[in-house]
Amino acid sequence: MLSPKVGVGVFVLNKEGKFVLGKRKGSHGHGTWALPGGHLEAGESFEDCAAREVLEETNLKIKNIRFLTATNDVMVAENKHYVTIWVACEMVDNQAVAENLEPEKCEVWEWVTWEELKRCAKLEVVERTDPGYRALFLPLLNIVAQRPDFKGPVSAD
Repeated sequence: MLSPKVGVGVFVLNKEGKFVLGKRKGSHGHGTWALPGGHLEAGESFEDCAAREVLEETNLKIKNIRFLTATNDVMVAENKHYVTIWVACEMVDNQAVAENLEPEKCEVWEWVTWEELKRCAKLEVVERTDPGYRALFLPLLNIVAQRPDFKGPVSAD
């Protein structure tokens, strides 16, 4: 297994407290749902990485970026190991729409609540045939499993 890489996952919150979730394709985690984010570049801050990745993937400009938690994500089947840094933020323009700027990497963006995400994580274990089921990317499953007291992202406002 290779040395761990650092990824940044971004909870982009709208005024209703929902965050954007995308269906991955063309990479590890294909077919699973994940937040915008990506690899931390050398010398880059978590906040700068979050702003860059969200803009590149969704064309959303973000503000009030803040650290939430971190997870240890070992993807045995893909021979990958990541430490994922989780941040939350708000959109600069609450009327903005998440665009799919990387269609080769993401099928669609949707807005969900923390409760919906937790429900999907629970269904991963008990009932994958439920109509509300979405397969979640391992780091999102881990934020629920490794941080059971985590209450989800909240607005800074």
